[in-house]
Amino acid sequence: MPTLLDFRRRIRSVKNTQQITRAMKFVAAARLRRAQEAALAARPYARELARVLRSTMSRIAEPQHPLLATRPEERILTIVLTGERGLAGAFNTNILRKANEFFRAHKGKKLSVIPVGKKGRDSLKKAGFNIVAEYINVLARVDFATARDIATLVTGLYAKEEIDSVYIVFSEFKTVMTANLVVEKLLPVEAVREGEGSAAGDNSSQVDYIYEQPEEQLLDKLLPRYIETQILRAMLESSAAEHGARMTAMESATKNAGDVIEALTLHMNKVRQAAITKEIIEIVSGAASTA
Repeated sequence: MPTLLDFRRRIRSVKNTQQITRAMKFVAAARLRRAQEAALAARPYARELARVLRSTMSRIAEPQHPLLATRPEERILTIVLTGERGLAGAFNTNILRKANEFFRAHKGKKLSVIPVGKKGRDSLKKAGFNIVAEYINVLARVDFATARDIATLVTGLYAKEEIDSVYIVFSEFKTVMTANLVVEKLLPVEAVREGEGSAAGDNSSQVDYIYEQPEEQLLDKLLPRYIETQILRAMLESSAAEHGARMTAMESATKNAGDVIEALTLHMNKVRQAAITKEIIEIVSGAASTA
C-alpha cells in the first residue's frame, strides 16, 4: 500500500505537470490570437482574387494556359498540412486520417505527396509514400515566400505534365473548439468552383470589371498568384487550427491534472486518518493491558 510519502511525491509530480500544461495553454492562446487574425485577414483577399480570376476566364471564349489543361487523373500530387509538434489533441491524427481516406479513394493511381509539417512528414514517410518535397518548421511563422516556393514547385510539375492534378489537405479554422477538415483541388484550375461563391455570398457574376490589359495577359499573371494565395491561406488556416487545438488540449490536461490532485489528496487523507486511528487504538490497547 502506498505510504504518505509516496502520495506526497505523486501529488508534487502532478502539480509540476499541471504548471507546464497551464503555461503551454497560455502560450498557445497568445499564438492563436495572432494566427487567427492572419487567417481571417487572408480570406477576403483570396475570395476577391478568385472572383477576378473567374471574371477574367469568363471573358475568354476558350482560355488556354498550362494550368488550365485537363488530363485524366493518373498521377496525383497531394499537399498535406499537419503540425510540427504534438500535444494538440487529435489535430494531426484527424488530418492524416482525412488524407488516408483520400488516398484510399484514389487507390490504383500514382500518388505523390508534399508534407508540410514534421508530424505529417514522419507519418507519410513511414507509410512509404513518394515524397516530392518536404517543408518543416514553416507553420510556426507562416510567410508568403514558403507558399510561393510550394506553388512554384507544383505549377512547374503540372506545366511539365509530370502530374495530372494537385490537391491540398488541411484543417480550416472555424472556432477554438472546432475545425473543418478540407480537401481542395488546386490544379487544374477550374473555371467555376461550385459552392465557393454561394457559400461566401459571391456575386462576382454581377461585377463588371474594367481591364486595361488583354484578358489573356492578365490570366498569365492571375493563375500563378491564385495558386500561391490558396496555399498561403491553407497554411494560415492550418496554423490557427493547430494553436486552437493545442490550447484546448492543454486546458483539458490542466483540468484533468487538477482532478488527479484532488483524488490523490483524498486518498492520502484517508491513509493518514487510518494511520492515526491505528496509533490511537494501539495506545488505548497498551494502556488497557497495563491497567
